[in-house]
Amino acid sequence: MEIEGRDFMNTPPLKTVRFGGNVVATLAKFKQGDTSDYELLKHQLADPDIKDAQIINWLQEFRNCVTQLSKDHEQLIYVALRLPWLGRSPAVVEEYLAFLSNLVSAQTVYLRACLKMVVSNFTPKRVKICEGGVDISDSDDDDENLPRNFDQCHQALQLISRYVPSTSRFLMPILIENFPFVQKSSRTLECYVHNLLRVAVYIPSLRRDILELIISRMLKLDVSAPRGEIEEVEENAVQQEMKGEEEGLFDMDEDVCSVKSSPEGTNVMVHPVAERLDTLMVVLLAFIKDMCHVNGCLDVERTKDLYKDLVCVFDKLILPTHASCHVQYALFYLCSFRLALAEAFLEHLWKLLQSLSHPAVLRQSAAGYMGSFLARANFLPVATVRACLDLLVPWLHLYIDSQDSGSRAYCDITLHGPFYNACQAVFYTLLFRHRSILEGNMKKGLAYLQGLNLERIVMCQLNPLKVCLPAVTNMFAAITRKYQLVFCYTIIERNNRHVLPVVRSSVGGDCVSTNTNPLDSFFPFDPYVLKRSSKLIEPLYQVWEEPADTEVDTVTTKRVRQCSDADEDDFLQGEMPETKGVMSMTPGSYESHLHSPSSVGSPPIAFLQRPF
Repeated sequence: MEIEGRDFMNTPPLKTVRFGGNVVATLAKFKQGDTSDYELLKHQLADPDIKDAQIINWLQEFRNCVTQLSKDHEQLIYVALRLPWLGRSPAVVEEYLAFLSNLVSAQTVYLRACLKMVVSNFTPKRVKICEGGVDISDSDDDDENLPRNFDQCHQALQLISRYVPSTSRFLMPILIENFPFVQKSSRTLECYVHNLLRVAVYIPSLRRDILELIISRMLKLDVSAPRGEIEEVEENAVQQEMKGEEEGLFDMDEDVCSVKSSPEGTNVMVHPVAERLDTLMVVLLAFIKDMCHVNGCLDVERTKDLYKDLVCVFDKLILPTHASCHVQYALFYLCSFRLALAEAFLEHLWKLLQSLSHPAVLRQSAAGYMGSFLARANFLPVATVRACLDLLVPWLHLYIDSQDSGSRAYCDITLHGPFYNACQAVFYTLLFRHRSILEGNMKKGLAYLQGLNLERIVMCQLNPLKVCLPAVTNMFAAITRKYQLVFCYTIIERNNRHVLPVVRSSVGGDCVSTNTNPLDSFFPFDPYVLKRSSKLIEPLYQVWEEPADTEVDTVTTKRVRQCSDADEDDFLQGEMPETKGVMSMTPGSYESHLHSPSSVGSPPIAFLQRPF
């Protein structure tokens, strides 16, 4: 195959010289105790300069005696599996794939080894460049053959899964074991996650487990990079760049000027963890889009199946994780495809909130997600918002009825945590949605808001205004006063006189600070600050618009604005203390509520064809 068209006089001879006998004879000698040819065979297979013709010859001989390659010859098989077949000629790749098929069919004992070999090639090969004894390189990002190599890996994996139906059971632990450390380069993580999602396309039974694996790793990145920290680093970088441009204003070096003005790096995050997370969010959102659309049209059944998988992962990982900032936007993005999905998600959160069988911390988190989703998802019509308020507000009234006459009718977060979070969700939703409720027909809108009887909730003995975030409380008070729905300021002033428990300074002395976030609450869909992936989120996102016409007294205005950043769209910016997220585990009883896995139809092609 390499002889045709070859200039015999001007090219070196093909490296087909072999020592020892063929594989069958070598195995026979090994069985009799003569290991010389056996060791020689392993040495020749491990030759880094091995040629295509040699690889093909060896693999053909292995295929002819594959039934003899029992576990006694595992060292020989491991050497054969390490043959450099990726990126070789089509003949080598074809022969190697045939060898893998025959091997796993005849000797299933080598299934794990074959799977490990394939998965080990899901990331670019590491290139070691040492300076002063320190390895400063991570992976070979410039390999032009990388997309082709990944295609060949998936071709091998599909062949194996076709011949061994139990492949998925053995593959998932290997995928988990080989997941790169989250400190690896963005490129390494991107390649591995992209390849995992490709596996989820043609082995749909693994999709939920693969999504769970990916999201668990992304959450580790997410909680280690708080939104405030990312914004600070990015802002400092912009200031440094502007300072550098000012200092180089009279620099006549054209090359330097061209580098500084180059737009290529504008979408790269300066914060290293945020850069990795942004890269993975781009891959995940692209997967969600391509799985749900066929030829540009939404495939309802595929979308429903993916939604079920993501909701299960949400329940297990995202909901119990405090203060994650970005990963939850995967579900936010999916819900934007169809109103029924958004309503199903809200219904799911509503059931979690009112379920007494779930821990209070999860019910509180569900309330936070519900309020934040209602406030921030601009694709939700006002009818859906009102429908959710019609669930939340009557539930609050029923809760007040059940507590007012009892012995626990007093402000206590440990006793009434879900109630307070539901109150804050209602207040927060009204801050963002009161205009849309009143638009069109002010009279009907006001009648609806008055029918909610918010005054009873505010005035009840449980005193929700005392524990909700001050920024939410103050703006809610301003808006409800304008429309004469509730007069909150008397209660707010009374609460301010009764100081909440204080935390003494760890450095000693008399310094104390007031806890302004007793609920330890956060709003999951606060502004999205990752640069590249935000392009998909921004069109779906409702930014905070300061109500300019709201009649707020001077003291309240100052108090609210002290809790805000003038450059941000969110009046809550700076209100909640920056605390790194805590990965919390749900009880075993909670996992029993998860849905059973579901499979999908024929895989879409778009995601498989995305270039690297």
